[in-house]
Amino acid sequence: MKKKYTIYILLIAMFVAGMQRLNAQTKPIALNPVNPHYFIYHGKATVLITSGEHYGSVLNPDFDNVTYLNTLAANGLNLTRTFSGSYCEPPGAFNIAHNTLAPAPGKLLCPWARSNEPGYKNGGNKFDLTRWDENYFKRLHNFITQAQKHGIIVEFTFFCPFYDTLQWVLSPMNAINNVNSVGNIGTTDVYTLDKNGGLLAIQEKMVQKIVAELKGFDNVMYEICNEPYFGGVTLEWQQHIADIITNTEKALGVKNLITQNIANGYKKIEQPFAEVSVFNFHYAWPPITVALNYGLNKVIGDNETGFRGTSDSTYRMEGWRFILAGGGLYNNLDYSFTPGNEKGDFAYPANQPGGGGIAFRNQVSYLKHFIEGFTFINMSPDSTTITGGVPANAVTQTLSQPARQYAVYIYGGTQANLQLNLPKGNYALRWFNTLTGQYTTKQTIKHSGGNIALQSPPYSEDIALKIDAE
Repeated sequence: MKKKYTIYILLIAMFVAGMQRLNAQTKPIALNPVNPHYFIYHGKATVLITSGEHYGSVLNPDFDNVTYLNTLAANGLNLTRTFSGSYCEPPGAFNIAHNTLAPAPGKLLCPWARSNEPGYKNGGNKFDLTRWDENYFKRLHNFITQAQKHGIIVEFTFFCPFYDTLQWVLSPMNAINNVNSVGNIGTTDVYTLDKNGGLLAIQEKMVQKIVAELKGFDNVMYEICNEPYFGGVTLEWQQHIADIITNTEKALGVKNLITQNIANGYKKIEQPFAEVSVFNFHYAWPPITVALNYGLNKVIGDNETGFRGTSDSTYRMEGWRFILAGGGLYNNLDYSFTPGNEKGDFAYPANQPGGGGIAFRNQVSYLKHFIEGFTFINMSPDSTTITGGVPANAVTQTLSQPARQYAVYIYGGTQANLQLNLPKGNYALRWFNTLTGQYTTKQTIKHSGGNIALQSPPYSEDIALKIDAE
């Protein structure tokens, strides 16, 4: 009898454990409760790192987004960003060659269905903002599903400002492109509460529809608006859209993260929206961008790079410094992904506004591999451990859990003789080649405490160091 009772208890324990694992696997990506500067996904502490296409994966039907996701997955990358289709770009905008955000004439897919009336400025019929396009939502569902299979998080961006009339004349929200007599306004009034020409109700319904369509997915985050610091986007309108997302999800019984794009470069966030969990920057200045906002105890992200040339080293350094400054999300804008080049092998011209490519994606994957080699949720930015020995004109970045684990990055020079102030203890250290993803042989040291000199191997542009207490 006692034996049967024991088996019964074990079966119950196994069932409970199984249900806990299932719940962890179906709960949407969230802030990590141990350290909310990072994520938790499927029960695992997570940093989001990628080098992704220019946001046209869904709206551009000529782009094979399944091959694209397979390519990201092959590199072990776990994030992509996509626009809803309420905004698109003309060919050649911002000097981007073969832009995925610039669908061919007649090809734009967006949440709204085409009408029977010809006249859309980029080919085909105008849009009816009271009807939904089933083909769009079928493509959206498939994209999110395929991303989910690979463990890739999708940051879905609802809106984007119209930088000038070149983009506004292509938007379905413009009165010239729809049959609903709404949107007869200028570019700077589209995202306001009081001057929107009848568009606010249209925008609200679109957000509600998309949130409802994606309620079953655990790999989605919602970005209110790309670069809202341009084009007249008001804070009041952003808050309103955040409320629409939150209230719609509350009614549906789900909760996905909301992200907000704050600034280019850096800015201290003085009055954060309560609904927002991820604060994103473009062309970030690590470590300043992170340091200014680390006290918010939310994820700080760098979700667009560019406009600093096309060199791999520029964006590799940006990613390494950002993550080791305490950032939780890094998304390089990769211009090697184009329609017809979904494996990311397009040879973009030298005047492209950013970089990317096969070699760079490998390098980004090495950063992800490196940081995942730590218990990073126990680590925080460290400005005191390195006390000297940095090569001239070089920069360093350190993330640490004092006396337990240290991640150090050096950019510049060709060899370093670092001075580190470490507590007493036994340590294992390995240098990490950022260009090959290879560690040197482990070296163990017995340290009496205080400064210690560590000589790096020769390197080309940058190198990293992993130190663990033994």
